[in-house]
Formats: sequence, structure tokens, C-alpha cells
Amino acid sequence: MSSAHKVTDHDHIRGWAEEHGAKPSLVKGTGDGEHEGVLRLHFGEEDDKFHLVEWDEWFKVFEESKLAILIDEDKAQSRFAKLVRRD
Repeated sequence: MSSAHKVTDHDHIRGWAEEHGAKPSLVKGTGDGEHEGVLRLHFGEEDDKFHLVEWDEWFKVFEESKLAILIDEDKAQSRFAKLVRRD
């Protein structure tokens, strides 16, 4: 997707997520005590494998994991968002 770009700015990510109805979450059962677990943006689908968390906790894991998020801002309704490594 050529219009997607990496974003690391917390305010930008949170604003985009809220605009698209997404909430910060972790995938249940993916933490190991040392690591919180796999990050996701949850768009409200019925699925009990997500654990909603506060943005502060989500961004803590985001930074510790050195992630960025690919988002498509060219299409207003696009919910394309993929977590990737920053490098």
C-alpha cells in the first residue's frame, strides 16, 4: 500500500485511532510476565481475545518494543493499521 507511512508520534497515533473508532488493546495470553503481550488496535469487533488497556500502557509497550505503526491516511475510512519495527 503506497499511501501508508510509518508513524511513531503518540498524539498522531491516538488521534487516528480515535477517529477510526479503535481502542488500545493487548492480545490475551501473549504476555510472559516479562513482556506485556502483543499490541493491537481493537476496532470493536466481537472477540474475547483482546484486553483493552489505557493508552499509557499501550504506548509503554510500543516504545519498549521500538515499534511504529503503518497507517493509511489518504483514505478517510481506511482502517489499515499495521504495527512494524521502526528500523
